[in-house]
Amino acid sequence: MSLIKSISGIRGTIGGNVGDNLTPLDAVKFASAYGSWLLKRNKSKSKLTVVIGRDARISGKMISSLVANTLVGLGIDVIDLGLSTTPTVEVAVPLEKADGGIILTASHNPKQWNALKLLNEKGEFLNADDGSLILDMAANDDYLFAEVDNLGTYSKDKSYVQKHIDEVLNLELVDVEAIKKANFKVVVDAVNSTGGIFIPALLEELGVECVKLYCEPNGQFPHNPEPLKEHLGDISKLVVEEKADCGIVVDPDVDRLALVCEDGSMFGEEYTLVACADYVLSKKPGNTVSNLSSSRALRDVTQKHGGTYNASAVGEVNVVQLMKDSNAIIGGEGNGGIIYPASHYGRDSLVGVALFLSLLANKKISCRALRASYPSYFMSKNKIQLTPQINVDKILEQMADKYQNEDISTIDGVKIDFENEWVHLRKSNTEPIIRIYTESTSQENADNLAARIISEIQSIIN
Repeated sequence: MSLIKSISGIRGTIGGNVGDNLTPLDAVKFASAYGSWLLKRNKSKSKLTVVIGRDARISGKMISSLVANTLVGLGIDVIDLGLSTTPTVEVAVPLEKADGGIILTASHNPKQWNALKLLNEKGEFLNADDGSLILDMAANDDYLFAEVDNLGTYSKDKSYVQKHIDEVLNLELVDVEAIKKANFKVVVDAVNSTGGIFIPALLEELGVECVKLYCEPNGQFPHNPEPLKEHLGDISKLVVEEKADCGIVVDPDVDRLALVCEDGSMFGEEYTLVACADYVLSKKPGNTVSNLSSSRALRDVTQKHGGTYNASAVGEVNVVQLMKDSNAIIGGEGNGGIIYPASHYGRDSLVGVALFLSLLANKKISCRALRASYPSYFMSKNKIQLTPQINVDKILEQMADKYQNEDISTIDGVKIDFENEWVHLRKSNTEPIIRIYTESTSQENADNLAARIISEIQSIIN
């Protein structure tokens, strides 16, 4: 059981001891710190508003109620979107002219996990300085609750399924007519969370025939909710059986998008961003950004269209900041996260679906043929479980020293760029693990590089 406090929020397993897991007291404490931070940040305002929403986790209603009533107790008005998605809450915050937002979701983590993901008044994740202030306030119980006549109000708003979909359909580069003419048939795996509400509703308005798989938002995840190849056997089989044009897979909070080709093969979560960027850049020249753990394929596609590619530290807030700094017109993360500033600065699977289907409809080729048109890189994603005794920083220092003659980046862990492949080593922000990502020109080479690096790390640990 775990409780992980970071600048982006608090994440943990339900039940157990206070301070060791995400218990009701921990949820209240962290919501109190966030609300108090907002109040100090907005001293000139007489009333603040926060938008909240949750995925379909079993614990979601409980955690959401605790958070909402804590904010009300601080004198903050709460607009509750109920069953929602991370990008939907991000869209709602500025539309409601709210002062912040909280999404109750542990993203791709299994069902025993939940989390509070924190947004600013722009509907974007907090920066490191603001996140640190909230952690300090939580550690010092630095909050003052409202008196009875100054309590906040609580209201529900179920309109944002349609509002979010309308916002996507109105994007200039979303080619609604071309998608409708293509008569696509797709299978959707929403891992029994809120994507089962939002993605089929979007597809219906795009004129796409939708075959639902695990689209009941009951929080009972039928497989590991991280949208990786090894977890997606059921949809791969169903896509072939249904003679569908492709499969669409989203994680529980709908900010990661993976695709399945018509033959049941994986399009590759790394290539979701590559394809969407290819489409956007073909219409509007510009720059792109992804993080250090993402495929070189985005760099290649960007350069093909005459743009400049930049790599940030891992973490959505870091990608967003570099996108703003470099005026990138699309970016994201190689885990299937699409960030399209024409919509908003957050990973959004609804936007990703609409852009990808626009590309497929315009090119008039199969999903498999589209994937074959991109540079072929192969990744291996591994991890080493951590114990309190392991000094991660020391391990990373030793690995950087070992490969000091290669192209090294230490802005986020250690990335070692070889001529035809790379490895990125970093401590996870969300789990007690070291992530080891490698990429090479074949799966065998990527796996072999990963095995070699893991062996070298294990020899340091032991």
